[in-house]
Formats: sequence, C-alpha cells, structure tokens
Amino acid sequence: MSTGGVEQAPGCYPAPIMRLLLTAALLAATTVAAPAACAQQLPADTAAKVAAIAQKVLADTGVPSASVGIVQDGHIVYTRAFGLARVSPPVPAEASMAYPIGSISKQFTAAAILILQQQGKLSLQDPVSNFFPELTRSHDVKIINLLTHTSGYQDYAPQDYTIPAWTLPGDPLAVVHQFAGKPLDFDPGTQWQYSNTNFVLAALIVQKVSGEPFARFLRDHVLDPAHLQHVLNLNTDQSKLQVTGYMRNALAPIRPAALEAPGWYFGDGDLAMPVAQLLTWDLTLINQSLLTPASYKAFETPYTLANGKDSHYGLGVEVLTQNGRLIIEHSGEVGGFVAENVVFPGDHAAIAVLTNQEASEAASEIARQIAPLILPPAPAAAAPTPSIAEAFAPQLQTILTGLQKGTIDRSLFTADCNAYYNATALADYQSSLAPLGTITTVTPGHSSLRGGMTFASYRVAFSSGTTVLVTVYLEPDGKIEQLLVIGKA
Repeated sequence: MSTGGVEQAPGCYPAPIMRLLLTAALLAATTVAAPAACAQQLPADTAAKVAAIAQKVLADTGVPSASVGIVQDGHIVYTRAFGLARVSPPVPAEASMAYPIGSISKQFTAAAILILQQQGKLSLQDPVSNFFPELTRSHDVKIINLLTHTSGYQDYAPQDYTIPAWTLPGDPLAVVHQFAGKPLDFDPGTQWQYSNTNFVLAALIVQKVSGEPFARFLRDHVLDPAHLQHVLNLNTDQSKLQVTGYMRNALAPIRPAALEAPGWYFGDGDLAMPVAQLLTWDLTLINQSLLTPASYKAFETPYTLANGKDSHYGLGVEVLTQNGRLIIEHSGEVGGFVAENVVFPGDHAAIAVLTNQEASEAASEIARQIAPLILPPAPAAAAPTPSIAEAFAPQLQTILTGLQKGTIDRSLFTADCNAYYNATALADYQSSLAPLGTITTVTPGHSSLRGGMTFASYRVAFSSGTTVLVTVYLEPDGKIEQLLVIGKA
C-alpha cells in the first residue's frame, strides 16, 4: 500500500522512535520530515513550542493523534505526528501516514471545475439545468452557487456522528436527486448555507462534462499536476488507511469509529493524504502554480450575496481578511477524523493539522495556537450568540441532566438521533457525565444555518469545575437531530 509522505533523506530524522506505552500515548510523538525541511526548518525553539502545543491539546482532549505540518517562507519546514494512529494494539502515528481530510476535499473539486472552465467546456455562470435539468429550480442555480454554498440546496450530511443510512453503500446521483430535488431553503444567491450536496452535484457535473469518472479526472488534471502522489480515495482505498478513526460518547473512553460506506462522499469529502501532501497542495495556492491567474482570482474571491453582504466564502474555501492579511481556510470531518487547513498566501505560510477523532476541536485548536508562532497575531472576532441558541439553553440543561441518569425523552429527538443514543451511548454518557455534578451554567456560542437546520454550540459548566463543549442541530419543527458532548472546554 501507499503510505504517502516522502522518501527518507539522510540526516533529516531524529533518533529512532521509542515504543509508546498506551498510558503515555498522548504525550509521545514520532517525526517524519519532508526533504524540503532539511534545507529549511523551523527554529528549534519554535519547533519545541509547536510540539508542546500539539501534545497538550491531545492530552487535554483525549484525541489519539495529530499529524501537524507547517509551511513558512514558501517551504515545508515542519511535519511531525503525535500520539497513536491506532490505540489497541498501539501503533505510533507517523507523518507519512494518510489521514482523511474531509471537506478540505471541496477545494480540489472546485479546482477541477475551474480547469474545465479554462478548457472552455463550461462556465461558472452556467445554470445547473445545462447538466441536470430535473433538479429543483435548476435554471436559477448556477455552478458558482454550488461552489460557494449559495444554491439553496439542502445539506445531505450535516451531522457530526454516523447516521444509519451512511453505513450502507451510497449513490451520489441518488443523493443529489433526493436533496437537490427538494424545495430550496432560500432563493439562489440570497443566503450562504453550507451544503455537502452542492459539491456532490459539482463532481457529477465534472464527470458528465469530462466524460470520465470524477476520481480519474481529479487525478489526471488536479492531483498529478500538483505533484500529489500519495492521495487515497475513500470510496476505493479505505483498506489502505493505516490510521484508525475514533469517536467518543460524551467524556467516556474513545471507541473505534466507522468511516461512511463508499458512495456517500463524492467530491465533497472523499480524499485522504499525509500532511506533507496537503502542504504541497497549499504551496500550489501560495505560488498559484496549477491554475491561471483568473481562476485563482475566482477561487479566492468571496461570493457577494444579493443583499450586498460578503459571504466570506470563495470556491470551496473560507476567505477572510484580518489586518490586511488574506486567509484561506477550511476544516473537514468524516467518520472518525477531523482536519484543519489554513493558508496565508501573502505570508507564504500554511498550517495543516490532521486528527483521528470525530466531533473534536483538537485540529483547529492546534492550528489556532500555532499561528501566532509563525505570524503576527490577529485579533479574534467575537462569536455571535443568537437568540435561538439562548432559547434552547434551558432545554439542553434538562436533557443533559437526564443523560447523567442514563435517560432521555425520545420524543424530542429525530430517528437518526435516537439511533445514536443506543444503550452503549446512554451508558457512556451516564458514566462520564454523572461524576461532574450539577450543571451550573449553559453558555451559547456559535450558531448558524445548515442542512435546513439550526446549528448551535454551547459551553456547559458543572459544579465539579469541569466545562464541556456541546453541539446541537435543531430541525425547523424543534426536533433534535444532533446533541453531542464533544469534549472538555
């Protein structure tokens, strides 16, 4: 199998890896460096700080491993993996191992569309009706609406846990017909709402226009020209993964998680790669070496909504400007894995973090703490506290109090969420939450719309002094599609 990464260069590696004990797994690390790092590396004191950040976040969150990479001054200067790729029997994580990158895959699909536009085979302004006229309001939805999440098509996969449907093989065309065949959540171009359905449809358009399978077109026209040689496709290569993905019910011990069955991710989250390969992709964005200048301008330009507001989203990427600095960012999640990728084109820098536990903030937290070490700090924006999140806070407290006793009111939940709260999950929630004592405060955090639902995050403090993070998805009728305790705050 292909393990990704790069060939070993003499003198680039530290002493041989010490075998890890399970009890010390989250504080141990292995290192594999890209050849570029031999010519240019992080200063030793900065590298030590990066390692300390990664080790502490893993220890605090309980996430088994993280593969961390940094680009500075246009070179890959750091790739290092921490913790365990597999917990039992213990297998140390290595930076050469491929991790699923989830929705970071979307920017590769956007690049495929832009290449077809460069070839004169389609346009971002083409309506979806040119390719799939049977879909809802296909004459009004344009390709650019798909790539910027402004189509109005409902998200087929907003959940941060595995619903029963995803355990069986999927069909991308059937997904699109089901979710892009529904009434739109809003008029095209008037709102921004994240939807994986958009990129499944975009990949199907690539397939139809090119006349070849999407994965083959992506390989021949995007991955190979970008010199990414160790990329796995989760629809065909799941058996080649050396890293095991994990999940956690509340604060209970981690359990192995199952990747979604083949066919569920198609252009929206189907790639896996070693961290050095993701950084190699980041360098194509920094150097603008794959696409034309016009394509990169389209890629990095946030979509302007009909009301004149900035969506802060380009083509498959978040696009932000802080203190005059352009930031291109995206996270990604599939069953058992979370990834974070941040590119600073003007600074010729990037940070990538790949982790192997779902519904965890470890990847983004590691990246957030590393950024000030390689860049001047930028002020963080205050998170909004929408009223809908505040209104649900008392009910959330009641539900969590019930979970401390191992009980839930199943009438409050959707069928998917009831399936999640099986006997094992209820036992894990009770055993890990009951010792925390009574709930003292429930503080709403970020809130947004997705998949026709309202997403909200919360910090819940207990009398023991422990604070946990909770994520919730609410259906329009008030039913709860997701309620997860994702870790300690």
